Amino acid sequence: MSHADESDEGGHHLPAVEDWPRGFGEASWWPFVTALGAAGIYLGAALYVLSTGESPLVPMTYALGTAVASIGLFLVGLYGWTYHAFIEAYWTSESTGVGLKMGMLAFLGSEIATFGAGFIYYFFIRADAWNNLPHLVKDGSIFGSLVIINTVLLIISSVTLHYAHVALRKNNRRRFVGLLGLTLLLGIIFLGGQAYEYYEFIVHEGFTLTEGAYGSAFYGLTGLHGLHVSLGAVLLGIVFVRSLFGQYTPEKHTSVTTVSMYWHFVDVVWIFLVVVLYVGAIIG
Repeated sequence: MSHADESDEGGHHLPAVEDWPRGFGEASWWPFVTALGAAGIYLGAALYVLSTGESPLVPMTYALGTAVASIGLFLVGLYGWTYHAFIEAYWTSESTGVGLKMGMLAFLGSEIATFGAGFIYYFFIRADAWNNLPHLVKDGSIFGSLVIINTVLLIISSVTLHYAHVALRKNNRRRFVGLLGLTLLLGIIFLGGQAYEYYEFIVHEGFTLTEGAYGSAFYGLTGLHGLHVSLGAVLLGIVFVRSLFGQYTPEKHTSVTTVSMYWHFVDVVWIFLVVVLYVGAIIG
């Protein structure tokens, strides 16, 4: 069916290869939907800051509503993007996935810039407000056993994911699925540990987002990282489900490669966060 015929019959849909000039790839709105959801999450965080304090500028319900709606939109966009880029392409394409791998590298480059901006902010406020650290940081209790356990779990998850990929390339499907599932479990446990850490800080220690410049930097950077780990867990979950259906072979495993790149990236970022936010705050 030609593009003209499809338009006349009202059968237009996205993504649609026919709507895109030949040689320029496929047209898809899913990346834009995902980006819009991600932007809304940041907006929700900003509204939350505006809704706190003695004279809040906006109601807390605005912040929560924006955050929930944006997370939903983000997940919908992520599902559509992932399905179109990987699952559908698996059955219809013989592509080696070079473009998708390069796209992930470009995305990680933008993520380096995002976290870099956060670290720069942190070092600026460290110079001006370092003497006003909360007691939680001064006595070293912020660097407890939970942080060490979380760090070890995340490092182990990178190791298990690496050897899962190795097992796939050696056509050891059972070992691949097992290690992939273990990686996903470790990521979920890490998120649970971070949530529990927040609970302890906020409820029992009174260390909140509004606890001075350090509080905003701490929760901003660790929260941003937690959001990335959550995204990584979703991607690992998609890859794990696909692995159960046998959709990967030693020759076709592009999504395993790209998700691995992303997961190793968030692990490295966490090491930097531990050194800067936890260890650096105590010994600095």
